[in-house]
Amino acid sequence: MAEDLMNFDLAAAGPSIIKVIGVGGGGSNAVNHMFRQGIKDVDFVVCNTDSQALANSPVPIKIQLGESLTQGLGAGNKPDVGKQAAIENLENIVKVLSRHTKMVFITAGMGGGTGTGAAPIIAKAAKEMGILTVAIVTIPFKFEGLRRINQALEGIAEIEQHVDSLLIINNEKIREIYGDLAVSAAFSKADDVLTVGAKGIAEIITVNGYINVDFADVQTIMTNSGVSIMGSGRSSGEGRAIRAIEAALASPLLNNNDISGAKNILLNITSGNKEVTMDEISQITEYIHSSSTTEIDLIWGNGIDPNLNDEINVTIIATGFESTSIPELYARKPRRVDVVNLNHEDDSISEPVVGTTVTFGKSSIRQTSIDFGQESEDLGFVVKQAKRDSGTNTPQMKPAAKNSGGPIHKSDLSIEQAEQVPAFQRKNVQLEDKIYSKSQEVSRFTLSDDDDMPLKPLNSYLHDNVD
Repeated sequence: MAEDLMNFDLAAAGPSIIKVIGVGGGGSNAVNHMFRQGIKDVDFVVCNTDSQALANSPVPIKIQLGESLTQGLGAGNKPDVGKQAAIENLENIVKVLSRHTKMVFITAGMGGGTGTGAAPIIAKAAKEMGILTVAIVTIPFKFEGLRRINQALEGIAEIEQHVDSLLIINNEKIREIYGDLAVSAAFSKADDVLTVGAKGIAEIITVNGYINVDFADVQTIMTNSGVSIMGSGRSSGEGRAIRAIEAALASPLLNNNDISGAKNILLNITSGNKEVTMDEISQITEYIHSSSTTEIDLIWGNGIDPNLNDEINVTIIATGFESTSIPELYARKPRRVDVVNLNHEDDSISEPVVGTTVTFGKSSIRQTSIDFGQESEDLGFVVKQAKRDSGTNTPQMKPAAKNSGGPIHKSDLSIEQAEQVPAFQRKNVQLEDKIYSKSQEVSRFTLSDDDDMPLKPLNSYLHDNVD
């Protein structure tokens, strides 16, 4: 069975520098679709734990993963099983990649067992071989269940660490664009989007044009570029250039994002029998620059595809994003908490203190007496100590008697009478009838026609000064 599945005989023309590897059920279905659609000068490979799915694939190069581990029955929706299956047959994968491969696309439907677990292992092996590694992965539809979505996000976080560039396609975005489709049609649309992604990048390199974008250009743009977004659109007739670039920027591949934060942009313009004009190229490039808020490095190429007739096709790849461009992925990323250790002598992190109930038992309290062993030195004089009479008891402090205060004099007058009679009269206090000041109320202002101001007779500073 294994000999039938692992067929490494490549075409007589020699292996291509670009490989497209489908991992798991979703990735293999996408590669099968790409194989039928055709991508110029690309070698296709499918890897799966399900032997029946491999047997039904039209792709000539097939690698069964975990033959002894799963016995050809699949990973059972367990990423750990998919990971171990990929490790078991990693030698076969490396053998395929070692044949003149400079760039590899790894496609996988995240959320299951084989794709989620095996794709990061394959990506890591390719990256360590010095191959430009691009992963195109999907987030499941919501109706596939929360558990599958969470597994997908964990797999994406894992594969992101082992690729040069990562294209993330949210299947729910496809549902928003194309509406309520039959289940088979919905997954077919997902395969179409994956095909557009891989074909758009690969044929930028493999299809010749007047202005070629070669592998070195793609390598410059995509090496260690992080999360990338890609769009592709086509249009015909009057104003086809603007409509094509608008469609490309509204592509499901962009995942509700714009290109304003991109650092590098790779642009490919392909036309059919009606060749693209200089004005149309200017319209497309100016539209891209106006959509970006920062200065970008734009590399573009132009090609001819007779199958397009009078249509124009625009493919744009924007790189340099972070995984925060996918809201679901960013929301579920674990937050790093830095623990600052103030003890410089011990770098270990102490265990968290767990609150417990402490019960104190009754025990006798003993006072420890301190005995100074050294004898005091004779200082030459006698110190007399007062003898304490053992028979006398130390007097104890008694509480002070209650202070009753002085006698309280009660008045025979009622409150009304006390308020009407002044206090000095009630207490028979004699007041002296003495005038302390003879001052009168006078105005501080004087109106006079004479320039010489006379002194006021009642000046308090000159007369009757109490000081």
